[in-house]
Amino acid sequence: MIDRRLMKLVSSSKVHIIKNVMYQLISLICSIFLVFMIGHIIEEVIVAGGLVDSLWKFFIIFLSLILIKAIATKKASDESFLASRDIKITLREKIYRKLLSLGGKYVNNFNTAELVQISSEGVEQLETYYGSYLPQLLYSMIAPILLFAVLSFINFKAAVILFICVPLIPLSIMLVQEFAKKMLKKYWGQYTKLGDSFLENLQGLTTLKIYQADSHKHEEMNKEAENFRLVTMKVLRLQLNSIVLMDLIAYGGAALGIIISLLELRNGNISLMGSFAITMLSIEFFLPMRLLGSYFHVAMNGMAAGDKIFKLLDTKNNKANERVTNIESYDLYLKDVSFSYDNKKKALNDINMVFKENSFTSIIGKSGCGKSTIAAIITGKLDGYKGSIELGKNDLRSISEKSLNSSITYIVMSNYIFSGSIKDNLLMADENASDEKLWEVLETVKLKEFLLGKDGLDTALIEAGANLSGGQNQKLSIARGLLNDSKIFIFDEATSNIDSESENEIIDLIYKLKNKKTVILISHRLYNVTGSDVIYVLNEGKIVGQQGHEKLLKISHDYKKMWETQSELENYKGVKSHE
Repeated sequence: MIDRRLMKLVSSSKVHIIKNVMYQLISLICSIFLVFMIGHIIEEVIVAGGLVDSLWKFFIIFLSLILIKAIATKKASDESFLASRDIKITLREKIYRKLLSLGGKYVNNFNTAELVQISSEGVEQLETYYGSYLPQLLYSMIAPILLFAVLSFINFKAAVILFICVPLIPLSIMLVQEFAKKMLKKYWGQYTKLGDSFLENLQGLTTLKIYQADSHKHEEMNKEAENFRLVTMKVLRLQLNSIVLMDLIAYGGAALGIIISLLELRNGNISLMGSFAITMLSIEFFLPMRLLGSYFHVAMNGMAAGDKIFKLLDTKNNKANERVTNIESYDLYLKDVSFSYDNKKKALNDINMVFKENSFTSIIGKSGCGKSTIAAIITGKLDGYKGSIELGKNDLRSISEKSLNSSITYIVMSNYIFSGSIKDNLLMADENASDEKLWEVLETVKLKEFLLGKDGLDTALIEAGANLSGGQNQKLSIARGLLNDSKIFIFDEATSNIDSESENEIIDLIYKLKNKKTVILISHRLYNVTGSDVIYVLNEGKIVGQQGHEKLLKISHDYKKMWETQSELENYKGVKSHE
């Protein structure tokens, strides 16, 4: 019933948990004194037949105990809040730092919706575990011992019977613990699956509408929602059955204690005050355990969420030994690099490539041949490759993520444009850039005239830049990349799905970077790569050709066939190339 890793996670929460228990015990002691004081008054009135002498003193003590009990209860509640607050802050900070260290590589192990649920709902579930369940667990173990010690002086038989019945509640909890664990694991699995489907369908709603596939996805989500409803009902049924069982034990045990106290009173073995004390305190034996049982299932839900959180925190970051922050040379070498997504079929097979500083290199090949995989590995988004990659004299794995990101700018078709303004999006790359510099890069990508007709740098953008054309979005992405002023630029299908005019303007811009930056162009359109110093031809994860355009036409059957096919389809013959 205790997760050791969760216990070790936050030391400050342990202090608040102990204080919580201490205040609950103070409240219990006040209750014991109140019961004995009221019992004494009742006994004096019934047996002696009159009012207790100095009743006003009892009244003052009574009010004082009530006040102390109220203060202790409030303090216990405050400590509960502080314990849960500390764990939430600490966990979210750990999750945030872990995601920063993983960077874009988090997608190798988790989907975005799952991470959102873990860091929000998952952390919230642990509030009950730290703020209520753990303090109640400790209190439930101490309170019966304290009550047994007190009541054993009044009537040992009644105290023993009550004390023996108390463990029946945790025993009933333990009986369902393993089953509850499996059930809650299934619950969280279905919960994250439903959240992932919802987020994915929401992001792709436009595409679903275009292909009229929204009805099919609607039916799929209905099925997933129904599965989630069913597993939720099973969890609630388990909780309800457990509560009924615990209520029977708690109130049945208390009733047994009361019956015994009355029998002992009738037999003259205890006084009226003693019988009253046993009757009133019998329920106190069971209430802590009963309350623990009500927290148990919520705590188990938190522990199931904790398992997912630890899965994230335990994800290995292969850059644990990174040290290099200063890169002196920007020659890039791939030596015998192999990679597989599923440990079965290789996406890359013994790749050897050289990208000299300030050179222009292109990578081409059919869809699925491994072009984007190479780019993802070079930029540090994919780990687990075999072979070695060197940037200058440094192994890629030894370079800090910050240095790698400042050295390589990766521009893809799906570069995200955030809501806000043009200026907001550009300043992400260089927060200190002046307006003159921003206008300079916008002029370079041929967006200046368009924006002057709008609100300039303050032109508002909606989510994903949906109020810009595809070509304008790509130009803005490239402008942002130029502000990063890195030594290496990777353009991965940066001209896909845009109009031909914008494509030509972007390709012209890429060629202008030649001899100024290291340019790596990944393109399905061979016309765009003809001016490259070296063209690598990939086929099923292997290099099947590497030379300039003219030489490849002579020596590479694969390249020549691709060129002729595209020339026929797109009427390239007679069109001026970028050589």
